[in-house]
Amino acid sequence: MSSRAGETFTTARALADIDGLLGSPLPTSGPTAAEGDPGTGEWTATRGEGFRVIPLWEGEPLTGVYAPEWNDAEEAAEAHLAALVGELDHRWGPHRAVPLHVPLLRRQERVPVEPLFDALLDQDLYGDLAVWGPVGDTDRWVGVSVGHSDGDAPLVLAALVSGRPVTVPDGP
Repeated sequence: MSSRAGETFTTARALADIDGLLGSPLPTSGPTAAEGDPGTGEWTATRGEGFRVIPLWEGEPLTGVYAPEWNDAEEAAEAHLAALVGELDHRWGPHRAVPLHVPLLRRQERVPVEPLFDALLDQDLYGDLAVWGPVGDTDRWVGVSVGHSDGDAPLVLAALVSGRPVTVPDGP
């Protein structure tokens, strides 16, 4: 669960959150660490050397949900992602797709994975990334993705900002 549980998605708020993330400092060193809300423990952000990841929206839990409601939940999450990607494409030009199946396979084979990809996988963000970078007059890269851990978990839309290129990793 993330700190965004129960919030209604708006593209404007998601864009403002990404702008805030772009303007915030990135850690220059240290281990990767997920942060949680002090009261609830729900995920609020992950920091690692040169990157940050935050949740933008979280859907309802899918416990006991089957088609067609399941399909409706996935379609809603994908529509939120598409609306956000459309706005960011307009802002920064066409995005690049960065699939996460390679880091996932590497991780399953116990091969080291870049800390950014490890952080995404730790939050069950298995969906491919839409990535722009470097954006504007910065050296930063931005990515967005939708994912969820299993059949009952809510879908989560998240954003990342990295001070390094976010590219397709080498195969296993």
